[in-house]
Amino acid sequence: MKIVELILDESQEMMGIDAISIVESPAIQEDFVALNSEEIKLAEVSKEKKILMGALLVPNKPIYRKNGDDEYYIYFSKDTIAKASQLYLKNGYQGNSTLEHASALQGLTLVESWLVEDEVNDKSRKYGMNVPVGTWMGAVKVDNDEIWEKYVKGNLVKGFSIEGYFADKMDSPKEEDMEEVEASQLLSAIEKIVRG
Repeated sequence: MKIVELILDESQEMMGIDAISIVESPAIQEDFVALNSEEIKLAEVSKEKKILMGALLVPNKPIYRKNGDDEYYIYFSKDTIAKASQLYLKNGYQGNSTLEHASALQGLTLVESWLVEDEVNDKSRKYGMNVPVGTWMGAVKVDNDEIWEKYVKGNLVKGFSIEGYFADKMDSPKEEDMEEVEASQLLSAIEKIVRG
């Protein structure tokens, strides 16, 4: 099955990520953590923080796609993820969100954004997320009570998925790129077995 790297094509007018979707089954297979008052004590600032934290994009993570009879994997490099995360903020899209890539949502805002730079000393580790260096992490404030009560507390959404415009870098990746993607996929499978 072919593996296609998605990149930002700077010659195109529309490029990059234009929304973050909350979904039941994130393609990157990383669930978010719903932060509430039981998880972080903040001197009674509020009863519930209503913040979702999780991975937005994971580098070299093979993501299965099917388009008609054509089946393939896509992935994003660390460099593309870094550029896309910066472009998202630069364009002022922090408030663009959807539910399951279908319905536009009001009241969800990306309030924190960072790239994991260290295997050990990263905020993601504090919340039990073991994502690779280069992962784009985000915290989304949910000021929409219906979404928080029905979808987050009802466990109907479990992670983030991005929406945007990317170009295919190649139809068949270089052998070393493919080996890196396959190694990342294998490591991810081993980590899931070890974590139980």
